[in-house]
Amino acid sequence: MARPGACGFFQEDVLTQTATATPAGNAPRYVRVLSIAGSDSGGGAGIQADLKTFAALGCYGMTAITAITAQNTQGVRAIHGVPPEMLRAQIDAVVEDIGVDAVKIGMLHSPEIVAVVADAVRRHRLPHVVLDPVMVATSGDRLMADDTVGGLVRELFPLAEVITPNLDEAALLLGHAIGGPAALDAAARELLALGAPAVLLKGGHLAGDAVIDVLIETGGRLTRLEAPRIVTRNGHGTGCTLSSAIAAHLALGLPLAQAVKEARAYILGAIAAGAEVRTGQGAGPLNHGYAPVAQRVR
Repeated sequence: MARPGACGFFQEDVLTQTATATPAGNAPRYVRVLSIAGSDSGGGAGIQADLKTFAALGCYGMTAITAITAQNTQGVRAIHGVPPEMLRAQIDAVVEDIGVDAVKIGMLHSPEIVAVVADAVRRHRLPHVVLDPVMVATSGDRLMADDTVGGLVRELFPLAEVITPNLDEAALLLGHAIGGPAALDAAARELLALGAPAVLLKGGHLAGDAVIDVLIETGGRLTRLEAPRIVTRNGHGTGCTLSSAIAAHLALGLPLAQAVKEARAYILGAIAAGAEVRTGQGAGPLNHGYAPVAQRVR
């Protein structure tokens, strides 16, 4: 007889999380989310933030590292790209053995890396792809070469379930700045026309007492999401965290609009919980572990 666990998932009464006495074919498994992204040595963004988010939301996190960065709360000092063949090997190793329920894609620094990721998504038919087009760090440092942007749009936008640009990234993609809250809806429609099935345009960089995000889906359905702004210096990794939280909720079975709402609720809680904490001398990280749940099984 199945019963709800502490976090709302179901497990068999006779099973423990290790399921040592259960035949392999019927054993429960973790909800698996893969991050294909860069490493942040400071721990606040990139794959480090993704893994913390997956764990906090009860998912089993895996990584395929695209680049190694030397960075801290004050900025990015150096970037070293992983060779394309090594990235391909990481993705194949994870997918072929463990499997994937959703994917978060972050920093892709070169056209060759974009091509490897797009090929892997197609070959493995990876589900629930959340693409965060990471182009500019919180510090203002550029993280993507200009010649990579076209390949990203052409090859990966159509394969994603949703893309999650912030205002700076949207401006680079569209070739013009986004003037204010009234311009968000039109900008979201422009971004949708670039080929992704859905766009979450993040308006957190706009001035004002509220943070406004716009979700637009295929067919033109548009949802504006507002929340009070939390005043803090600790905003490093917010974009990475939001996109990985969306991927986690998609892996857990939520439809896109609900996954976005739940992910926003998580990140707002993480920002609030870490708002007064001092980490480093610059833009500090969120409190990713403010409300952890037990790792979920199916």
